[in-house]
Amino acid sequence: MATVRSLALALLTACGVATAAVSVSDDTGTDVVLPRPAQRIVSLAPHATEMLFAAGAGGAIVGVVAHSDWPAAARALPRVGDAAALDLERIASLRPDLVVAWPYTAPPQLAALRAQKVAVFVSDPKSIAGIADDIEKLGTIAGTRDIANASAGALRARLADLKERHAGGARLRVFYEVWNEPLYTIGGRHLISQAIGVCGGENVFAALTIPAPSVTVEAVVAAAPDVIVGGDDSGKRPPWLDDWKRWPSIPAVRDGNLYGAAGDLLHRPGPRFVDGVAALCADLATARLKKR
Repeated sequence: MATVRSLALALLTACGVATAAVSVSDDTGTDVVLPRPAQRIVSLAPHATEMLFAAGAGGAIVGVVAHSDWPAAARALPRVGDAAALDLERIASLRPDLVVAWPYTAPPQLAALRAQKVAVFVSDPKSIAGIADDIEKLGTIAGTRDIANASAGALRARLADLKERHAGGARLRVFYEVWNEPLYTIGGRHLISQAIGVCGGENVFAALTIPAPSVTVEAVVAAAPDVIVGGDDSGKRPPWLDDWKRWPSIPAVRDGNLYGAAGDLLHRPGPRFVDGVAALCADLATARLKKR
């Protein structure tokens, strides 16, 4: 990939615009090269929209997908579809010089955009630290590097502080419930599993490699979690958490350690993920005090 990038920059130099050229590698390892910082950006994922604003590039966004609702300014931007279907004609009419995508958003249509020679940056961080990395990369390609670096630095500092403050606590076995019917959780490679680790906990289904596997009630009972956390995009404590009270043998139920989590924080790999981690750590700290 480095050779491809060098060649692209050499061609730009020949055109006399090398000083304005920008180049980064996205989360698939693909080099994204532009002759100048992006001025018109379409975001195809809510977390990408949040990253762009954090990187100081919010003013360059000309279109977003559904559910791009943070910060408040994102709600007024033109919609170009959702994760299932994109409006390619609307995107073309916006004349983007950069599209920031999530690899699971309408893959065939994303391929169609690439076929039209639209520059695509894929954001799919595999670690919490990767969120900060993506913010910096987006700042580079949008020409807002100073703002992006400051945002990324603040995220890293908060994460380091959380790790330090919660490193010495007793390890808690945590079951994170994404949805109740059917029953879904998160595997060991998921960012939420990493968040649990930051807070001094252990995902009871960490051995599962699927990002969001389906599990049975019997498996949860057998895992005997100390804490059960239910994520809901409304930000409220999901009422189905109380269904676990039917199994008082589970330590989490016995000790009253059933907690809700804001899904729009922990279910999006964006800059607010660390806010979700902080809230999760606070719940686990409370759970330690209640554990028998």
